[in-house]
Amino acid sequence: MKLISVNVGLPREVTWKGKIATTGIFKEPVSERVMVRALNLDGDGQADLTVHGGADKAVYVYPFEHYDYWQSELPDTKLPLGIFGENFTTTGLREEELNIGDRFAIGTVKLMVTQPRLPCYKLGIRFGRPDMVKRFLASRRTGFYFRVLQEGEVATGDTLELVSRDDNNITVADITQLYVREQDNPELLHRAAQLEALPESWRDYFQEQSRRQDMK
Repeated sequence: MKLISVNVGLPREVTWKGKIATTGIFKEPVSERVMVRALNLDGDGQADLTVHGGADKAVYVYPFEHYDYWQSELPDTKLPLGIFGENFTTTGLREEELNIGDRFAIGTVKLMVTQPRLPCYKLGIRFGRPDMVKRFLASRRTGFYFRVLQEGEVATGDTLELVSRDDNNITVADITQLYVREQDNPELLHRAAQLEALPESWRDYFQEQSRRQDMK
C-alpha cells in the first residue's frame, strides 16, 4: 500500500455553462513533504464547505488502479495524477477491500476510513464533461475519505500501514451499493445505520431508508 502522489490545490473561479463557479477540485502533485491537518492538507482548500471538507472528509483518496479503467473509458482525455480531485493517489487500497472504520498510519499521520465519495457537478467541470458525475457513480470507482486522527507529515513514496480493521466488516463499496440501491439488503442497511465510524449524515440517511423498508 503506497502513496504515489500527494495533490493539493486552492479554490479557483472557472466558467461552466456560462456561469462562474468556484471550485477546489483542481489538484496538482507536490514533491515536498506536506502537513496533514484535521480539516485538510497545507496548501489545499475546498470552495463550498457545506458539502466539501470537514473532519470526515479531511483527505480524499483515489486508487491509482482505477486510472486504467478511466483511460479506456475516456481515451481522448489526459489523466494527470490528481485529476479526480484526490489528495492522495494510492496503490493497494480498493473500495471493496476497505472497511469503514479501518485505521491506517502513513508518515507521522494516523487516519480512519469514513465514507465513499459522492461526486458533485464540479467533477464534470474538471473533466469538461457534464456526464462525468453520472459515469463516475455508475462505475462504483468512488475513492474514499479519511478522517485525520493524528496530524503529521506525508510525502510521495510513503507506505500506508494498516493499524486495525473495523470489526463491523462493512466496506466502502457496501456503502455505495446501499446508496444507489443496487439490491435489496435490509440486513446490511440496518447494520450501516448503526455503524459508529460512518458519519452521522450517512447513518441518518440509512436509518430513514431502513424505517421505510420496515413499513412496506
